[in-house]
Amino acid sequence: MSSIFDKFASLQEQHAALTAAGKSPAEIRFDEIISPTEAMLDGKRTILMGTNNYLGMTFDEEAVDAAITALKTEGTGTTGSRIANGSYNGHEALEQELADFYGMRSAILFSTGYQANLGAISALAGRDDYLLIDADSHASIYDACRLSDAQVIRFRHNDPQNLARKLERLKDKPGNKLVVIESIYSMLGDMAPLKEFIEVKKKYGAYLLIDEAHSLGVMGEKGRGLCEHEGAESDIDFVTGTFSKSIGTVGGFLVSDLPGMDIIRFVSRPYMFTASPPPSVVASARKTLSRIAGASALRKKLWENAAQLYNGLQAAGFELGPTLSPIVAIRLKDAEKAITLWNGLLEAGVYTNLALPPATPFGWYLLRSSISAAHTPEQIALAVEVCTKIGLELGLTTLSNSNKANGAALNGASPSPSSASTEATDTAQPEADEPAARV
Repeated sequence: MSSIFDKFASLQEQHAALTAAGKSPAEIRFDEIISPTEAMLDGKRTILMGTNNYLGMTFDEEAVDAAITALKTEGTGTTGSRIANGSYNGHEALEQELADFYGMRSAILFSTGYQANLGAISALAGRDDYLLIDADSHASIYDACRLSDAQVIRFRHNDPQNLARKLERLKDKPGNKLVVIESIYSMLGDMAPLKEFIEVKKKYGAYLLIDEAHSLGVMGEKGRGLCEHEGAESDIDFVTGTFSKSIGTVGGFLVSDLPGMDIIRFVSRPYMFTASPPPSVVASARKTLSRIAGASALRKKLWENAAQLYNGLQAAGFELGPTLSPIVAIRLKDAEKAITLWNGLLEAGVYTNLALPPATPFGWYLLRSSISAAHTPEQIALAVEVCTKIGLELGLTTLSNSNKANGAALNGASPSPSSASTEATDTAQPEADEPAARV
C-alpha cells in the first residue's frame, strides 16, 4: 500500500541529503537567545544574521515591559476571533494608531502577516475580478490567490511594462483589477519600481496593493516604507504589513484610505475564523510602533550595516542579489556547495538562512542574511571573513577578491536607500498570460 507521504518523496530525498551533509535548517534549536544579534547554539556563541529583526526591537525594554503588564492584567490569550469573542481595547487602539501612522482612514489587525495577505487579498478580489500578481510573490500572496475566486494572472517580476500588457488585454473585461506587489522582496532584497507600477495602475484604472513587510521601519523618513520613500503614499490603495520584522513581535495589518473597508471584517475568512492577537503581543506592538517614526538613527545604522555586508561579500566575488538592501543573499547554483557553505558558517558561529528551491527564484540556492541595526561592525566583518575563507576553499571566490573583501568589510560605505542599485536580474522570466500555474 502506498503512503500518503509518497508525493513528498523528492523533498524527503532533498532533506536527507541536507542532513547527510551536516545540519538541516529544520533542526536548528537555539539553547538561549542572548540579544537581537546573538544566541547560543550547541553551546557555541553564534551571530544571528538571518532574523529579519531590522531595528533590533525584540529586546526593547519598553516593549517587553508593556507585554508583561498586559499579560498580567489581561491574560495569555483571547481564545477566539474578534467576530465571536469581541475586541479588547488594545485591538482597536492599535488599529487607530496604525491608521494614524500611515495617515489613512482605517486599519484592520490580523493575527500574522501571512494572514494579513491571505485575508485581505482573498476578500478584495471576488469571483468576477482579476488578481494580477508579481511572479516572485510571497507564499502568502499565492495562497491568497488560491482562496480567492478571482482569476489570477502573473506578470514578470518587477516589470511594469509586462503588467501593462496584461492589463491592456483586460481593459474591456468587466470586474475590478487588483495588482499586488511587494516593496522589498524577501529572498533577494530587490525593490519594486513603485512609481512605474503606479503609472500603469492609473492608466488602466486598477487598484494597487503593496506588501510593505520588509520596508516598514526600514525606509522612509518616518519609517513607513517604500511608499513614503518614493513620495507615493497617496497613490496606493491598500498596504499590508507585518509586526514580525521591524516591530519585533507577531501580527499583521491592512490599511487603506478608501471608505467602507470595514466590510472586510465580515468577508475575510482568515480574519473571522482566527483567534485575535493576545494582549501581550498587541501591547508590545503598540509600544514599538510608537517609536518607529522617530527611529531615524536606527535606520541610518541599519543601512550602514547592510552596505558593509553587501560591499564586503561583493568584493569577495560572491554573486548577490541585484539591489543593496537589508536583505543580502549569496546566490549559488550548486546545492552541495551551498549546503557546505551554510554548515561551515554555522561551525564558525555565524547563522544565516539557507533557502532552497522551490522556494527561491529561478531555482537558486541562497544563503540569505537580514541585517539589523543592532549588529556591530565587528560582527559583520567576522561574517564576511568567514564567508570569504570558506568561499575560497569551495572555489566560490578568489584570493585576490578575498583580500579586497577584508577592507570592504571593515570600511563599508554607508549609503542611503536611494543609492541602491537598480540593476536587473540576469535571468529572464517567461511570459505568464494564463492564471498562475501554482494557484
